[in-house]
Amino acid sequence: MSNRTGSFMWNLRQFSTLVPTSRTVRLCPLGFCRPKIAYSNWNPRNLLLNNFDNRLQASVRCLFQNALIFKSGDDFQTKGVRTVTVLTLDRVLCPRRLSFDSKHSLDSDNELKKTNFHHEASSEDVLIKETKPTPVNSRKLSQECNSLSDVLDTFSKAPTFPSSNYFSAMWTIAKRMSNDQRYFEKQLMFNHPAFNQLCEQVMREAKIMHCDHLLFSLHAVVKLGIPQNTLLVQTLLRVVQERINECDEKCLSVLSTVLQTMEPCKNVDALHAGLRILVDQQVWKIERVFTLQAVMKCVGKDAPVTLKRKLEMKALRELDRFSFLNSQRMFEVLATMNHRSVVLLNECSRMVLGNIHGCPLKVLINILQSCRDLRYRNLDLFKGIADYVATTFDIWKLKQVLLLLILFENLGFRHPGLMDLFMKKVVDEPGFLNVKNVVSILHVYSSLNHFCKRQNQEFLEVMASALTACLHHLSSENLLNAVCSFCMMNHFPLAPVNQLLQKDVIGELLASGDMERNVHKLHILAACLKLDDAPYHKAVDVGLPPLPPALLCPDAKVAEVLSSLVGDEYFSKNVQLPHNYHIDFEIRMDSNRTQVLPFSGADAVTSAADVQRVAVLCVPRSVYCLDSTHPKGFLAMKMRHLKGMGFHVILVNNWEMEKLEMKDAVTFLKTEIYSTEPLPSADVNLQSTR
Repeated sequence: MSNRTGSFMWNLRQFSTLVPTSRTVRLCPLGFCRPKIAYSNWNPRNLLLNNFDNRLQASVRCLFQNALIFKSGDDFQTKGVRTVTVLTLDRVLCPRRLSFDSKHSLDSDNELKKTNFHHEASSEDVLIKETKPTPVNSRKLSQECNSLSDVLDTFSKAPTFPSSNYFSAMWTIAKRMSNDQRYFEKQLMFNHPAFNQLCEQVMREAKIMHCDHLLFSLHAVVKLGIPQNTLLVQTLLRVVQERINECDEKCLSVLSTVLQTMEPCKNVDALHAGLRILVDQQVWKIERVFTLQAVMKCVGKDAPVTLKRKLEMKALRELDRFSFLNSQRMFEVLATMNHRSVVLLNECSRMVLGNIHGCPLKVLINILQSCRDLRYRNLDLFKGIADYVATTFDIWKLKQVLLLLILFENLGFRHPGLMDLFMKKVVDEPGFLNVKNVVSILHVYSSLNHFCKRQNQEFLEVMASALTACLHHLSSENLLNAVCSFCMMNHFPLAPVNQLLQKDVIGELLASGDMERNVHKLHILAACLKLDDAPYHKAVDVGLPPLPPALLCPDAKVAEVLSSLVGDEYFSKNVQLPHNYHIDFEIRMDSNRTQVLPFSGADAVTSAADVQRVAVLCVPRSVYCLDSTHPKGFLAMKMRHLKGMGFHVILVNNWEMEKLEMKDAVTFLKTEIYSTEPLPSADVNLQSTR
């Protein structure tokens, strides 16, 4: 008996050198050990075995799991919380692992004898296997669970490190759901009892988990709709700032994607600034085109020009590795950066056209939106897209084609074949028309000045009927826009015009926030009612504010050519006409347009029929449809009205005149002024050749 007692006491003394007897911890339901009682004589270094290297850095933060657990003296346990004493550490679940030299092992005097310790250790190994949670990854978890609540239930039963897997799994599951189901599941997620525990655990783990797990956590949290001003999101943002230098290419891609969806705040702005610095240093090391494009989108419009050019050069170097999808996406990337790289856009346009068949219309619309934002005009690209849509017209919805036409109008591009097909479809299926569609269609066709001889009148009547049917649902601004479009196309539906001319409607338009624009359109309406062949000549009897004076600056070269050709006394500059029209130069000729008359001589002619007034308009490229001589709506209307006032109109293209030598410029104007060919009618001018 005494031998057994002596052996027990010896083992107890040896065991006391290894175990800090005053160190007790609490096992929480989340699976982490927290200090429960810390006596004043407890030294944190005693967590390590006595003869471990004392030079281990105290600042290293670790999570411990799979520790050897020994029962405490009183075996206290309440509500699933058990007091235990930690003996040794089996595994460090942290990327920043503790490391020490094998030379600093336990001294032979402090080692436990295997013969005396084997039976205790084996019993505790059984306890470890029973309590150790099974590691899971987000992919497996998303396959095993069917809802967000299932993931939280799994977490509450046996949480594992890292907790980012749970959020990633929930986002993977949420992506598979419909919008309604996702909304319902999110509400259940927020109300789940384990949700707050998961959030707290992710915040505790943020500084020690791998950088990619940290960023996947932030990505999933943001995508799941957790408010940005919550402590969880702001904590993750702050930790990412501290650890941004640990980001590899994969982490850069995830971080760039997340920041694009977040609202500006101090932490987000700081991350943006840090990301730009990091990208500037590592741009040449990026290997994947997708990562490069994600980074380019994230740096944004406010990035330094030098960084934008560096990213552009990197993209140009990777052109031979661009896939079809990369080429499509580059338009949106450059538009987000607000960086117009013509070389890069031209190459991507060529690749898009080479693989356009089977391309979703949504992608083509995104490309055109980016071209509009970048002010990039590529006739071959626009024509290729329009030809493809026209060829496959029957498979698209009219709403989709209309959106495409609106973008073409913004770009100034007119595709007669596609627009004719759309007109025919509208005539055949007028049920498609609603308030918004009617106003948009009228704007597109009036702005691009498009007419189809075969069904133009039928199309206008269908549109007028649709507009009349929804008069009571139209706002004053939409009514003004629609009627003004009709007037530019020389069509005057009675009911909409009468509705617009009501004093209360005009008063509402003059009192709106966009009064200047409304006044301009009302002046167009008044001019059309006065000068066109309207079914009645009811003028706008409400006094309209005058339009601001236009900046008149006649082309100096044209003035010099006219002076050389006819003399200064035979033409007039900056002529102001009724209805707010003005012309750059006016010349008066005989009725046969064979002789130029001085202004004093022309006034002496008794019969006005013997005088032909000639209006010379110097116009920029923007008044024509893209890469054509087809006039847009406002210029066509002005030419029609000038003809109604008795003018013969000569258009002088500014950009072409600048290229001509003086001798050639004189020859050009002489041919235009003294031409013996009759002036084409207004209708022919509006329906010019394509």
